[in-house]
Amino acid sequence: MNDVLVAGIGNIFLGDDGFGSEVARALSAKPLGEGVRVVDYGIRGLHLTFDLLDGVDCLIMVDAVPPRAGEPPGSLRLLEVRADDLETASAVPDAHGMEPLAALRHLVQLGGDLPLTFLVGCAAASVEEGIGLSEPVAQCVPGAVDAVRRLVAENLGAQKRLA
Repeated sequence: MNDVLVAGIGNIFLGDDGFGSEVARALSAKPLGEGVRVVDYGIRGLHLTFDLLDGVDCLIMVDAVPPRAGEPPGSLRLLEVRADDLETASAVPDAHGMEPLAALRHLVQLGGDLPLTFLVGCAAASVEEGIGLSEPVAQCVPGAVDAVRRLVAENLGAQKRLA
């Protein structure tokens, strides 16, 4: 079983939706330690579901998120995902798309356990067709890398204390 899985999520052909992939690339430049795996899942939701069936202690998803009212693009958000968050997710698997909550709902439907799960999200400026992040979202990448590193350190430490 892996201790921590960091999942970059998004479509690099839709502007800021490629945020998760860009953060995964940045994280891959310097390993996060033993027991931590960083994967750029892009839009492969079923792939994430099946990888989670192998079991992980902690999942950290990184993705672009819609901005809240009054929130500027490039704002970083950290959320914990809980089982009741999955109730509104699609119950129909999509082999050609990625809806993170749907991927987690499918995990549970297939008999897997929802691990301790976090979302490191960045408010998108644009998800129109095009390659490359907008300026405010690109500036958010280092902060997201730091947030993931903190979460990994906190959760690897907790897992080792419990063992």
